[in-house]
Amino acid sequence: MNGPVPVAAPASGSLAASATPTRDHDEENFPTASLLLAKPLRAKVMAFYRFVRVADDIGDSPVLAPEEKIRRLDAMERALDDPATTVPEAAAMHRAQVGLEEARLMLSAFRQDAVKHRYAGWDDLVDYCRRSADPVGRMLLRLHGDGANGPANAAADALCTALQVLNHLQDLVPDRQALDRIYLPEPWMAIAGGEAAFFDPANGTRRREVLDSALDRVEEQLDRAAILPRLLKSRRLAVQSAMTIGCARRLVARLRKGDPVLGRVALTKADFAAALAEGIRLGPRDAAVVAARVSRAGSSFARGMAALRGERRRALWAVYAFCRAVDDIADGAMPEVEKRRFLRDWRGKLAAPDCALSRELAWAREAYGVPLGECEAMIAGMETDSADRLRLETEADLDLYCRRVAGSVGAMSVRIFGAPEAEGFGLALGHTFQLTNILRDVDEDALRERVYIPRDLLAAEGIPDGPAQAIVAHPRFAAICERLGVRAREGFAAAERDIRAYDPKALLPAAVMMWGYRRLLDRLLARGWEKRGDRPRLAKGEKLRMAWMALGFGRAG
Repeated sequence: MNGPVPVAAPASGSLAASATPTRDHDEENFPTASLLLAKPLRAKVMAFYRFVRVADDIGDSPVLAPEEKIRRLDAMERALDDPATTVPEAAAMHRAQVGLEEARLMLSAFRQDAVKHRYAGWDDLVDYCRRSADPVGRMLLRLHGDGANGPANAAADALCTALQVLNHLQDLVPDRQALDRIYLPEPWMAIAGGEAAFFDPANGTRRREVLDSALDRVEEQLDRAAILPRLLKSRRLAVQSAMTIGCARRLVARLRKGDPVLGRVALTKADFAAALAEGIRLGPRDAAVVAARVSRAGSSFARGMAALRGERRRALWAVYAFCRAVDDIADGAMPEVEKRRFLRDWRGKLAAPDCALSRELAWAREAYGVPLGECEAMIAGMETDSADRLRLETEADLDLYCRRVAGSVGAMSVRIFGAPEAEGFGLALGHTFQLTNILRDVDEDALRERVYIPRDLLAAEGIPDGPAQAIVAHPRFAAICERLGVRAREGFAAAERDIRAYDPKALLPAAVMMWGYRRLLDRLLARGWEKRGDRPRLAKGEKLRMAWMALGFGRAG
């Protein structure tokens, strides 16, 4: 007989889908009722866990019919209202006086699992997590006396949502095979060519891009959760939450390197041990979280940032990490509507910081007078980049774009360097940097259907609008790039002249970055744009020289 069938429940009043649960608390990806918790509270958590485990197994049963799943879940909810119930898992919760409201909310998610197999967008998925995972954190906080702690609840929600999405990403293949259920939203899979293409083992490159964008969203949630251990009254719960955050960050790193479609990606015993050691110290503070992100990025800008020390370096890292975060949204493999919503979220973070990164950025703005308007300008530039098909109309539009995405960085940076009077220099240098980026990346951008060379310049050369790759392949396209390259060279010449008017020590980071970018432009001009090939890169010796300059040795030239 094919398809799901009604299955008799185990004896003794339980509504469980099978005689034994699919897993026990110590087999979960992340600690729930760990030995870190006080013994009396741990017993209460276990009563809650066993009820939820049975309910989750019903929703995930591959043999129960949807109608039977809902019938059993409805019966479990009625048991929550009846202190005299004979359903053993609910009776244990009544005796422990724990989690009745949280369990009821989770049951609504498990009923959804019985009938819903695909998701329409990230908000749709987060709503599911709000009901299927966030109540666990709320229950733990309430048990430990922090039920009314608003900031702690918000941080716990973020952590639980992150953990749930990580579980979904780990289990993409088994969920699809056993339950025909996929939690990654359909429009996201469409970026990789649709569901079948996303799960095609040979389509690793496009799948990797989508998975990384999803993991970026998980990291944003973990950044919101980072403060949780330091908000809690209970030292035991604080250590467990810090350990859980550490485990989640390690799983994110493993999922970035591994492919869950090709094989299960999981934590190791060493991961758990390292997370526990980190948890005892309540995890890294905001500045360390941001520093780790900058280190992972591996940007050439890091060599310029290395010229700074102490609080100034910390502030510049915050600015860089912010710029990188919104740039990753704009460049992410996700639908345009999602990109724009996540960028709107960042506008909210500027007004009300809610994560490690936005708190560090707020601190940098306060400490060094970084204008809010420059952060907003960067987001506006990323909104331009979020378009599925990007075209700029005029040279004025190109100048505005460069002002937003790069001039803003220059204006923020010179204040952190200690030379606010050099704002004009920073704006002009940022514009030149961005023009160099555009000229370097014309082919890469065309693959994303982006053309930054304005339509008016294209039209003047007789290049019609059309597919981006056709535009950049037009015989007259190289002539425009040559002229813009000369403009960028003039911009560097002006910067090398103007920088002498300011404190050379303060603007050393700018000089280091300018040295590297100038060499990239020189290579572009020498190569030309007729036969472009691979994009030019700095040689190892040049990178070492930049590092040497950042230490105060040698000079640009």
